[in-house]
Amino acid sequence: MLSIVKSIVLQGLEGILVDVETDISPGMPCWEIVGLPDANIKEAKERVRTAIKNCGIELTSRKYIINLSPASIRKNGTSFDLAISVGILASLGIIKNNNFENKIFVGELSLDGTLNKVNGILPICIEATKNGIKEIVLPKENAKEASIVKELKIIGVNNLKEVIDYLNSKKEIESEKVNIEELLKNKKSVNLNFSEVKGQRAIKRALEVSATGSHNCLLIGSPGSGKTMMAKRLPGILPQLTFEEALEITKIYSISGKLDNNSLVFERPFRSPHHTITETALIGGGRNPKPGEVSLAHLGVLFLDELLEFNKNTLEVLRIPMEDRKVNISRVGINISYPCNFMLVASMNPCPCGYYGSIDKECTCTENQRKIYQSKLSGPMIDRFDLHIKVPSVKYIDLSKENEETSEQIRERVNKARKIQQQRYLKEGIYSNSELTPKLIEKYCILTDKANKILISYFEKMKLSTRSYLKVLKVSRSIADLSEKEKIDENDILEAIQYRSLDKI
Repeated sequence: MLSIVKSIVLQGLEGILVDVETDISPGMPCWEIVGLPDANIKEAKERVRTAIKNCGIELTSRKYIINLSPASIRKNGTSFDLAISVGILASLGIIKNNNFENKIFVGELSLDGTLNKVNGILPICIEATKNGIKEIVLPKENAKEASIVKELKIIGVNNLKEVIDYLNSKKEIESEKVNIEELLKNKKSVNLNFSEVKGQRAIKRALEVSATGSHNCLLIGSPGSGKTMMAKRLPGILPQLTFEEALEITKIYSISGKLDNNSLVFERPFRSPHHTITETALIGGGRNPKPGEVSLAHLGVLFLDELLEFNKNTLEVLRIPMEDRKVNISRVGINISYPCNFMLVASMNPCPCGYYGSIDKECTCTENQRKIYQSKLSGPMIDRFDLHIKVPSVKYIDLSKENEETSEQIRERVNKARKIQQQRYLKEGIYSNSELTPKLIEKYCILTDKANKILISYFEKMKLSTRSYLKVLKVSRSIADLSEKEKIDENDILEAIQYRSLDKI
């Protein structure tokens, strides 16, 4: 008897509906799973057979053929176990109700029939609704995450026996529901606050500008000047996530298996990989392509501490994702795309000893050592930073200061400026000044006569690249937005130029 059960395979964040076709017929006993399955799916026959047996159901010695259609698309993972089991039990007549038209089944089986949690449930549920699916049967552990998608009936089950009883109408299982407002109330507050950073008012201002326009930022200074401390507090001044943004981030974390007990990511990501990270771990990929750090930092901050300690080739692979705001991973027969619209914030010492240019401590490096050290960062990579900020050492008098500005106060100004940008770019399909194209810069970055003269002079004197010129305009647009100005004046341009310290080297 032939049965057809539906499931979904993910390719990146996109899902493709898969028909799990099961045929059991007389003949030489065998189990075959066809339709481009990977090793995990091929091993499913042993998990499924043993799980069914441990539920008290004996399988007869027959010919079991399972086809995953469309057969031209590669399938991977362990999430097909439940669909294969239901298909076999429906073909044997153990599951009486075989009307699975608007249902999908997702889950991994243990040998005792228990259903285990799988990754990628949220994008699976979102894709299911796009394909007209009304109900999903999945492991109980995944039910809370899936319940964010209100259009689906979420049936969370603990084991295969419960699935059989539910489909045979012997057991009622209520659809899992979640209260989004309640989740938002119970979200964790950010403990790191700019009020803990003493002094460094100019650097805080630069990071405020960076947060306002979502600009990439490079912090250059001697050890102990507070570069890392301030960078870690940057997410606290970024605008609150909208529900749509939270959903987008949660999908990536769901696929990566990094989702905690919450069913939704509430805070903007802050990723800080170690300098020994590989290109694949940073960008994404692998045998079964997974999101890398750049995608895990989507709509948040990617912080590279001690930038020049990273492998030069690893840094260079960042250049295209920073421009395109997405990562394309190509493998044989598959092309996957992950979003990576992140703010790159990096810190570095000016030389190997760290004290070149410091007024507090003498540099012990030779000129040649400094050149070799700084050459690890290529010109094209420097070009991709909107702001280059020199971070001075903190003075003793600053350490005793009280009533430093809090992250909440800074965030309030950033939110106002972001709202201006949202209104301005409502019909342009972008959200922040850092996303401005040359055509949009011409339209929205209007300079006063004085500001234009200053920029022309700076461009000719420093022999800027076109990209650096456009970066100055984008940053000055963000500075003007903080002051709620329509036009960019000379003060905005001068401040933006001040944040380009590496242009002078």
